[in-house]
Order: sequence, then structure tokens, then C-alpha cells
Amino acid sequence: MADAPILGGSGKLTLDPDVFGVPFNGPLVHETVVAELAARRRGTHATKTRGMVRGGGAKPWRQKGTGRARAGSSRSPLWSGGGTVFGPSPRHYILKVNRKARRAALRSALSLHAERGSLFGVDPGGFDAPSTKQAAGLLADARGGATLVVLTEDEVATAKSFRNLPSVLVLSAENAGVADIVRPATLIASQSAIDALTARATKDRVKAEVA
Repeated sequence: MADAPILGGSGKLTLDPDVFGVPFNGPLVHETVVAELAARRRGTHATKTRGMVRGGGAKPWRQKGTGRARAGSSRSPLWSGGGTVFGPSPRHYILKVNRKARRAALRSALSLHAERGSLFGVDPGGFDAPSTKQAAGLLADARGGATLVVLTEDEVATAKSFRNLPSVLVLSAENAGVADIVRPATLIASQSAIDALTARATKDRVKAEVA
């Protein structure tokens, strides 16, 4: 696929066939998506062990003669209000994926949208001011379902127009990951955003050509 239609216009997006025309690599995309979603986890979950719970220093009752089971602390994991055994503790979930693999997965995700015809362009010049009504009208020409709109940082009016629509996520080209791109049914992007994604996906190739 050499180009993609622009919503509400007669022009087309210019697509690099080396980025938008590669075969889909499912295992590589899955590996990258898992790593991206794992890196977004905060990992701040924590529980207190019996040594961290306040109190429980004194023996609740004497060892013998009460008829009850022996107990040495009221903060035992067996007691209500006691510590937790093998509970979660703060950690990170970062998984390593090589840069070349991440860029190949990005090319694969972009090519998937281009192959199935779910990639559309948007002209930021048509938004002099934020207009959700105008954005909704453009989406009526695209396929339904969850939609990702990728723009650059300076296309503010267009971003504000789309961000209030249901089932629509607006991201900058720098922050759109493989997980964000491969998940929605429809991908909408400006030409400058497409150029930024292309640059991200072809850094290795450009370096090899320069060398």
C-alpha cells in the first residue's frame, strides 16, 4: 500500500513501503506489547510481614494452663490483623526488548493497519479551532470501533477536537507505542505524525546506509 485516504479530503497520505508494507510478525509484536504494558506497571504494591506490623511484642497469654493453643504474638499471620506471608513487595516489571526488535515490531503494527485498510489521514489545517462536531463527522467516514489518533505536539486544535469523542484515544507520535497502535480497529494520523513514526521505525536502516 503506497498511500492512505485522508478523511474529508481528496488527498492521500504518503507511506514508506519499507515501513507500511512489511509482513506482520505476530510473535515479535506480542513480545514488544508485553514489554510495553509491563513497563507501564507502577510496581508499588506492598504488604507487611509479621515483623512490620505494629504491636504483638508481648505474649498474648501464658504458655500452659489456659486450655487454648499456645501463642507467642498477636501479629502472627494466623491472626486477624497479623502479617502477610509471601505477600507482594515493590518491584519493577521491565522486560528487555532490543531496539531493532522494537522498531521491527512498530513497522509490523503499522503495516497491519495499512494492509487491512484501517489507516486514514487527517488534515490538521482543517481545524482552525477545536471542533468535536467536525471531528465526529470525519470519523463517520472511517471504520467503527476503537480509534487511535496520532498527531504531533503542535497540532493542538486537532487533538482537542478528537479527544472528547468516545472510544477515541489521542497520542503524540513520540508517545504512541506498538501496544497503542496494534490494539485499535482504526488508526488516524496526520502526515507529520506519519513522518515521525516512519523516522522512529527506520533509524536502524538509516544508520546502516550512512555507515
